[in-house]
Amino acid sequence: MSRAAATAARVSPFLDLESAPFTFPGSRILVQRAGDGVTVRLAEYERRLDDCVLVRTLRVLGAEGRPAAVTAVHPDRIEFGEAGVMLTFDGPDALSLGGDGTVAWSADLDLPFAPAVRTSSAVRIAVVPASTELRPGARFTAQVSEHPGVDGHTRALEATTRVWDAWFDRTPVVRDDLADMTAFCWWVLGANIVSLPGRGARAVVPSKIGYVGLWQWDAYFIASGLRHGDPELAREQLELAFAFPTADGQLPDVVHDEGVLASSDDLPPGDRDNLRRAGSAIADPSAPIPLTKPPLAAWALRRLEGFVSDDAWFAAAWETVTRSQDWWFERSDLDGDGMPEYGHPYSSGLDDSPVFDAELPVASPDLAAYLILQDDLLASRARSVGDVDAASRHAARSARTLELLEGMWDESAGFFRSSGAGTPVAAEAVVSLLPLLTGRLPGRYVTSILAALDDPDRFATTWTVPTVARHDPSYSDERMWRGPVWVNVNSLLAEGLAVSGQAERARELIEQTLRLVIHGGGPHEYFNPATGEKARTATTAFGWSAALFVDLAVQVSRG
Repeated sequence: MSRAAATAARVSPFLDLESAPFTFPGSRILVQRAGDGVTVRLAEYERRLDDCVLVRTLRVLGAEGRPAAVTAVHPDRIEFGEAGVMLTFDGPDALSLGGDGTVAWSADLDLPFAPAVRTSSAVRIAVVPASTELRPGARFTAQVSEHPGVDGHTRALEATTRVWDAWFDRTPVVRDDLADMTAFCWWVLGANIVSLPGRGARAVVPSKIGYVGLWQWDAYFIASGLRHGDPELAREQLELAFAFPTADGQLPDVVHDEGVLASSDDLPPGDRDNLRRAGSAIADPSAPIPLTKPPLAAWALRRLEGFVSDDAWFAAAWETVTRSQDWWFERSDLDGDGMPEYGHPYSSGLDDSPVFDAELPVASPDLAAYLILQDDLLASRARSVGDVDAASRHAARSARTLELLEGMWDESAGFFRSSGAGTPVAAEAVVSLLPLLTGRLPGRYVTSILAALDDPDRFATTWTVPTVARHDPSYSDERMWRGPVWVNVNSLLAEGLAVSGQAERARELIEQTLRLVIHGGGPHEYFNPATGEKARTATTAFGWSAALFVDLAVQVSRG
């Protein structure tokens, strides 16, 4: 069995047509279960899947007219076994349905705002622009036609298999106990590839189930995993994230089909009004609120070094990161004290964290840590190219930020405390642990953070690390960013432990994070810290969870 075929065999048991839909690299089409058949939807930016239905129900009927069950799902096909019928892709914008010629069959397709279709021959189900008369408000609809050519369906299946084989040939090699989940996570990354019209690049989206765009933070984590099998695709993620800075250097929160999300003015009017009502107490409430993501651009860029060979591209990318870093200090230090703040929860990546129950803007220890790390990496880059002045500037600013971070330490509480509009925030959240990432904390702070990680009333849950301390009144096993475990946070904390002299603790956290994803059944968006299962409202087949599982699995497999 070829390497690609062996990987596909590992993936197939995970493809349940619910948490893991049937899809194709570069396609927006999703096939999921629906009663005794399947439904076909289209993944679009900021549109509910239920508003993007192409085929309400596709049912395959056997020789006696009874519905044929889905008997197997593989990356390249869905099998309706009793009827010998398979559904596959015919390029990114169409599906192909056909039989193997051994059994008589037929199929019913229930199309929104169009007559039902009955077929007993191979058909092509193509995505086409919707007619406004046919389906008001819709952008696309399905067009069903007999498959062109006698062997059209067979050729479609063969082409689909080739695409997946090429992808699976890139699957990173890991330990045997991690191989099944690594294969599935690599499938997730391939399945989440979309083409952004007019962007000239492929985006690996967080999830085709609800997150169809390139979010800046997600791109950094996703690139970290992709580098082990497809470094050029990893580079494309950073290219898109870096491609649309504002005039003053701010990087946008999201790059999507219709533009970017870089401020509250880029949102629909209703959302914009809500954001402004929750916006900075310092900023003019009638002015746009910048929306970005935490400054981990240098962290992501450094991880591609040694995987991508293009000095000119790296030079331009480092310049973009430098301007972004300056933006934080020049435009997001909203109270002028030298420590930048989050002007809105969206810019933190931890939107629902209780630290944002306070008045905005919020000065948070995680942001301080990211800025210190980014200036340290920029100083290192400047030294490597002989720019002594830039190296000195970044190093000096990092040192000043570290002093301000130490000033956030609350001795009586034993953690780095956030503040909202200058007032200390009561909540103890995972943001207080992330200063480990600097690798420069005095030992007494590291000792206190380790104590917090070991305390069952704080962060020592059954499955660690929760995003809020258990004793905190805002803690919840299920509510996003108020308790559930996130793979990206664990990955950052493991790195922070390693650079803070706690290599064994880092390895333990990595191993437990890998066990969590396996125990939970896949790379979900976030996990219940008590049960280790997917939290109820978490998205499945989540990009950065998949990418970071791959990244961590490669790390531990190489010793």
